[in-house]
Amino acid sequence: MELAYIPSPSSGVLYLGPVPLRGYAFCIIIGVFVAVWLGNKRWIARGGRAGTVADIAVWAVPFGLVGGRLYHVITDYQLYFSEGRDWVDAFKIWEGGLGIWGAIALGALGAWIGCRRRGIPLPAYADAIAPGIAIAQAIGRWGNWFNQELYGRATDLPWAVEITSSADGRMPGTYHPTFLYESLWCIGVALLVIWADRRFTLGHGRAFALYVAGYCAGRFWIEYMRVDEAHHILGLRLNNWTAVLVFLLAVLYIVLSARKRPGREAVVEPGAGDGGGPAADAGQTDGDAAGKDASAEAATTEDATDTDDATDTDDATDTDDAGKPGKPGKSEKPDESEGPAEPEESKDGAGSAKKA
Repeated sequence: MELAYIPSPSSGVLYLGPVPLRGYAFCIIIGVFVAVWLGNKRWIARGGRAGTVADIAVWAVPFGLVGGRLYHVITDYQLYFSEGRDWVDAFKIWEGGLGIWGAIALGALGAWIGCRRRGIPLPAYADAIAPGIAIAQAIGRWGNWFNQELYGRATDLPWAVEITSSADGRMPGTYHPTFLYESLWCIGVALLVIWADRRFTLGHGRAFALYVAGYCAGRFWIEYMRVDEAHHILGLRLNNWTAVLVFLLAVLYIVLSARKRPGREAVVEPGAGDGGGPAADAGQTDGDAAGKDASAEAATTEDATDTDDATDTDDATDTDDAGKPGKPGKSEKPDESEGPAEPEESKDGAGSAKKA
């Protein structure tokens, strides 16, 4: 009876016509997009502007890729610089090999540069993108499935992964799918951070530190199951020691930060809440239009008032002239040659008043 297992793809490259789509790179790219999308939503919810997360990611992602590759090449230098190896392969990132420790370290440097340029506190940005990074890792781990790498000890469990390649010392068989374990663990870490952030109102980098601590806890036992070549120190793989050290630093940061700076940042992005941006511009335009309408209305009212005043003044003057006739001027003297002038009837009754 054939045992159930997770089959591995026959090739790590998918072709879209003549264009090759490498599974490993494809998973990394999708993970980055998901991380930016989720981080943007969380950033806006915390009072930041839309698009800021993507702008800073332009700095963080390239730095992270370089850092991840450097960590892998340095810790597994024998794969590229030992006898019979080609050092040019160290640049072939699409073939796999990114160390999360280096990716986070150098990615944080890139994010710091981007945040500094925008006047944004790095801890607040890190808190916003922390769950997204965990989900990006969950997606990226499936790139190892495409490359048939990073599996654990041999097993006959129904969810074992089948390895068919014999390249680089692999032995075909069924093994623990450590890539799957880590993927599921990262999703759990993302959910944990989201819940804790809402429940305890985490701020000042503590949500990010919780992600780091949670990931390291899972990475320790998952790394312990792997059988691929790695450097060992006192019987433990190098990444086990790294996970322990980083876990302790993350927990220490959470404790000290909570004591020194409790609560959450009131403002995460300068100018985001003062009416800046397109929405504010639209509001300002509406305000200007309303002001113009008010001014026009006031001007109309003023004109109407002036007209009424002028009319009243004219009426008053006519009345005064009618009630108190003065001496006629030269133009008003009657023409004696034509005889006495007949009083003229006027519309306002002035002539009648004079006749009386």
